[in-house]
Formats: sequence, structure tokens, C-alpha cells
Amino acid sequence: MFLRRPSLRNADLSQLQFKLNLLWGLGITSNDLVKIINCRPRLLSVRINHFFDERLEYFMTLFGSRETLLKAIIRNPSLLTYDFHNRIKPVITLYEGLGISREDLVPLLLSRPTMIPRTSFNDEKMEYIRKSGVSKDSNMFKHVVSIIGVSRSQTICEKAANIEKFGMSNEEVWHLIGRSPYLLTLSVDKVQRNMTFVVGTMKLPANVILEHPFLLYNNLEAVLKPRWLLAGKIEDMGLCPKIKGSLMLRALRMAEQRFLKAFVSCHPDVVAKELMEFYTTAKCVKRLAVSSKKAVFKGFPF
Repeated sequence: MFLRRPSLRNADLSQLQFKLNLLWGLGITSNDLVKIINCRPRLLSVRINHFFDERLEYFMTLFGSRETLLKAIIRNPSLLTYDFHNRIKPVITLYEGLGISREDLVPLLLSRPTMIPRTSFNDEKMEYIRKSGVSKDSNMFKHVVSIIGVSRSQTICEKAANIEKFGMSNEEVWHLIGRSPYLLTLSVDKVQRNMTFVVGTMKLPANVILEHPFLLYNNLEAVLKPRWLLAGKIEDMGLCPKIKGSLMLRALRMAEQRFLKAFVSCHPDVVAKELMEFYTTAKCVKRLAVSSKKAVFKGFPF
């Protein structure tokens, strides 16, 4: 902690004790306090007592209970340091103005701790929300709005164009994002690789993802490729059931144990062992040159 925040070595002990007492007064346990300080050592260097009572009262109204508030603070201690009047309240008001109720907003704040400092909206983002075609009554609306809110406009445009280039219209892409907004959290590289495999190797039409977006979420090396190869092995051995057509899409969505039970364990022990060895080997094949790939860090992942 001292290495990450050297100024704490010269901190005033009475001030440190005062801040710790404030945190303990919230009901934070010693174990959680250690997590908080380890996560945000700067918390002990800033004025967390600034508008503290007003901030606490506002958060109690927002989160509805002290238990939920403590959970939010432990996940993101910076809730105690964000500018209360110029950042926290305007962002909450902004989301409510867009049609997201406080009941829906609380789970979003818990799942995305950096929503408050990352959120920004402009005319371009509002147009993206409109193009998604999601109504305010839809359960997906809050996810569409929050993901677009914390994402950069340039990144959103790049990711939508990346899907569009495989033959979908802009309207189709945005309706797909409206139904599955977490597509905007996937990297351009992952979408490209999965789409190339689906279209080039599996020989499925590109627009199959409009009905089956899970094909973009699945891990290529751990799920798509091994199961596709196993399907070919089963067909070569003349076994049933064959993993073909609509059954292939169902098989790709199955949990691992269910998949193995349906297509491997159902065969006699000798055959099942051979299939399992083949499947395990297929899953162990690493992505070519992945160890030498240069990581390009672009800041916030969205």
C-alpha cells in the first residue's frame, strides 16, 4: 500500500483515524475495510468527509438499504470520492431522464462500478439508442443505454461496422445489438475470428448470427472449434446421433457436461473413450502465434 501511495507514510494519524472511523461507522467490517483500502489506497488521502452526510443520505435513498449500499461501496470505494454535486447526482438524473428507474439502475451500478465516471451521452449516442429499436418498456433497454453510455462513440461505430462488413445491413446490426447489447463489449478481434470460422469453416450464412448471437460470444478454441471437429469425427465413425443442421446449433449452446452426455457418454465405453480423447486434444490446440501477439491497450474495454 505504501508503494502504491507513498504519501500515506507522512499522513496525519488523527486524520487517518477519523477516516477509518467514518468507514467503520457505515458498518463496514475489518475484512471489507482491508479490501477497500487495498483497492483504493488513495481513499485515505482524499477528503471523504466532504458532503459525507448528504452523500450517505442520497445513497441510502438510491440503493434502498444499508446492505446494498455497503455492497456498492465495497465494489467501488470511489463512490465516496466522486464529485457529489457535479458528477454523481447529474449522472443518476441523466439515466432516470432516459427512462431507467432506480430499481433498474441499482443492479447496473453494482455490476458496472465505473458507470458514474464513465457515462457520457451526446446526439450520436442517442441516435445509436434509437437505432437499436428497443422500447423503454423492454428489459433490454437499461442494458442498451448503460453500455452505450459508458462506451466511446468511436468504439461503438467500429464494432457495429465490424459486424456489418460480413454482409448485414446497418439496420440489421443495430436490431441485433438491441436484442443482445453485450455484443458491444466484445473485441473486434474476437468477432472477426468467430465470424470467419462460422462462415469459412462451418459454411453457415453470415446472417445466422441474427438469430443465434451466441456464436459470437462462444470461445472459438474451447467451444466452437472442438465441437465442430468432434461432429466431423462422429460422422466419420458412422455414429449416431450426428451433430448436423439445427442440432449443431443446439450442441454449440449446451453446457459442457450436457454436451458430453448427449454426444460422447451415450456411446459404448471404448468408443466414448476414443471420442473423449479426440475432443480433449482438440480443446488443447492453442491459437496460432497467440504467445507472440502484441496486446494493444486502448483504455476502457468498451
